[in-house]
Amino acid sequence: MTDDSETLALWPAPFASGAVDATVTVPGSKSVTNRALILAALAADPGWLRRPLRSRDTLLMADALRALGIGIEETVSSNSAVSGLPVGRGEAWRVIPAHPQAPATVDVGNAGTVMRFLPPLAALAEGPVRFDGDPRSHERPLHGVIDALRALGARIDDGGRGALPMTVHGAGSLDGGRVDVDASASSQFVSALLLSAPRFNQGVEVRHVGERLPSMPHIRMTVDMLRRAGAQVDAPDSGGEPNVWRVTSGALLGRDLVIEPDLSNAQPFLAAALVTGGRVTIPDWPTHTTQPGDALRRIFTEMGGECRLDARGLTLTGTGRVRGIDADLSEVGELTPGIAAVAALADGESTLRGVGHLRLHETDRLAALTKEINALGGDVTETEDGLRIRPRPLHGGVFHTYEDHRLATAGALLGLVVKDVEVEDIATTAKTMPDFPELWHGMLAPEGPGAAGAGD
Repeated sequence: MTDDSETLALWPAPFASGAVDATVTVPGSKSVTNRALILAALAADPGWLRRPLRSRDTLLMADALRALGIGIEETVSSNSAVSGLPVGRGEAWRVIPAHPQAPATVDVGNAGTVMRFLPPLAALAEGPVRFDGDPRSHERPLHGVIDALRALGARIDDGGRGALPMTVHGAGSLDGGRVDVDASASSQFVSALLLSAPRFNQGVEVRHVGERLPSMPHIRMTVDMLRRAGAQVDAPDSGGEPNVWRVTSGALLGRDLVIEPDLSNAQPFLAAALVTGGRVTIPDWPTHTTQPGDALRRIFTEMGGECRLDARGLTLTGTGRVRGIDADLSEVGELTPGIAAVAALADGESTLRGVGHLRLHETDRLAALTKEINALGGDVTETEDGLRIRPRPLHGGVFHTYEDHRLATAGALLGLVVKDVEVEDIATTAKTMPDFPELWHGMLAPEGPGAAGAGD
């Protein structure tokens, strides 16, 4: 974790004068959008993505696929209020598949899905594909994908770093077969290999051989989307061996897919209802989903909220009390920053476990949360695999974000009930949630000016 952020803009976090009462329409899921783009690019015929997320991470994925010769045509209204779509959602993307082309250059930014999901696809091209990105991307682990692709026959030049920058020298195809992967640093190592496997000559058999595998819901999402695209997948959830996934070589279907709202990005808005004793409704919350964010219904209920899922969507009502929690978040690690912010406002101690892998995310999230909450008067300590949070009266100050979108939304959440909090670089939320500041202000004044994406 580095901090050279003093030169970045500070955003005065809005303070809630009372209980929040709003309906907030959140943009589409980044995880679903980027997986759908990969599968559509490898399909046998064109497909449509309806209401995809348009954010930095998904636009980086789309641009990378275009660089590899995949056609992606966007239909995006210039005025989301006129089109009836919330800010951050394109109306539709038409994906025209093609065999990946090289030479090409891919900018991954700091998107884990781009830096990990695209190298297996690039190995199918005939020629060099260079991958590079933001300085932080050079520090994020990529060895699981690199080592696995080499074992499957790909040639990769990474200077021995196991990280970016690197060049994949595609040979036009990849044999595939069995490969062992240590995915304890990121479940994306497994998903990356599975997504392109239908185009490998022999498919793939991926065996996780490391310590505890984090973020299993994201692998289940990958498997579910592969099956819906016509792939044959043998996985632990269907009676297969534990920690083993097999994908058979075969054609993928071009689909017409409506992207679900991003349930993890709904977290700060639901948390706003919890910490202010108010009420927030998220429309279009799916009744069945593989998104990890669906766990918020259980977690925020344990922390004192009341949840109702009906035709309107998911409504969370705060009861006026926020309780501490002892929770294993290993499967939903991306929710940790928001849960930590809520825990800092609770009436009892919280222990968040199973998230040691967050030290390797957009920033070292455990160190960052500890430093920033404590700078506002909190009492947070790191454990081997998580955080211990003892509530203390908080005060205003600068909440640094380290170019991490989930740190930014956590700071905004604290600012709802702690006066004079300034969030540094709120624009970093554009990574997965464009126009977050407008959505946040709209939630607080849903019928006032600038209520983009929010209303009763």
